[in-house]
Amino acid sequence: MAERAGGSAFVFPGQGSQKVGMGRDLCDNFASAREVFEEADESLGFPLSRLCFEGPEDELAQTVNAQPAIMTVSIACLKAAAGVAGKLICPAFMAGHSLGEYTALVAAEVLDFADAVRLTRRRGELMQEAGEQVPGGMAAVIGLDMVSVEEVCQESGAQISNLNSPGQIVISGSRESLVRAMDLARAMGARYIMPLKVSGAFHSHLMQPAAEGMAEAISNLEFRTPSVPIVVNSTAQPASTPAELKDELLKQLSTCVHWQESVEYMVDAGVDTFVEIGPGQVLNGLIKRINQGARILNVEDSNSITSMSA
Repeated sequence: MAERAGGSAFVFPGQGSQKVGMGRDLCDNFASAREVFEEADESLGFPLSRLCFEGPEDELAQTVNAQPAIMTVSIACLKAAAGVAGKLICPAFMAGHSLGEYTALVAAEVLDFADAVRLTRRRGELMQEAGEQVPGGMAAVIGLDMVSVEEVCQESGAQISNLNSPGQIVISGSRESLVRAMDLARAMGARYIMPLKVSGAFHSHLMQPAAEGMAEAISNLEFRTPSVPIVVNSTAQPASTPAELKDELLKQLSTCVHWQESVEYMVDAGVDTFVEIGPGQVLNGLIKRINQGARILNVEDSNSITSMSA
């Protein structure tokens, strides 16, 4: 990936994209992907690869497991695609949705994979613990504008945690505040409200204990200057120094993910092709709603890699 194209960006999915069986065909067909899974298993001291390939689903979905699993599969996808589709052009930007920022850090050579997989495991532990200390959750609100959702949050004590795409805003809060917020959103005319299957109020002030734990976890790690600018969640602007990226990993735990603005920034900067690298096609759907003219490619299994290189 030596040549840089002003028109492309790599984007990496976050928690919720996991599914049992993910990465198995990559491991079977690409030595480069198999090496990623082997390194993950060795770094973590348990067979994460088996959990990805065989489940059980409820265990894979646990925050502490889903986060390193999704990042590992995403990097395996990237390595396999880079090896086969040698035409995978170095992008102008990278971005990751929440957890996906850690994948972007590995892809942009900021962090070594072994360090990053241990870090995502620790992040999952800390987020799960924070969720146990103050039980909470998240819900997607469909069909209300930002001003209305802000009013809902002010009345209920919930927070806006993800600005995903036009008409899709995610809120977080304690169980009590979230129930109140969902009732208020319905009363204000929300078209659809979907509670998310997560273990806490991610990207809200209730994750502050996790941010404090992560500060300790990253304090001794070497962060390098990214080879590609990373458009980060908390500001929807590129971060290009190790200090900015360390700060981002702490900020994004307890503040809103500005995904829509991140995509809009990249489009305004000349990006017309987004390559979603990792399990699922969640970002594909969001980007289509943000910019209907964007070209979107997916790299998630052998078939998608083969079709790219055809």
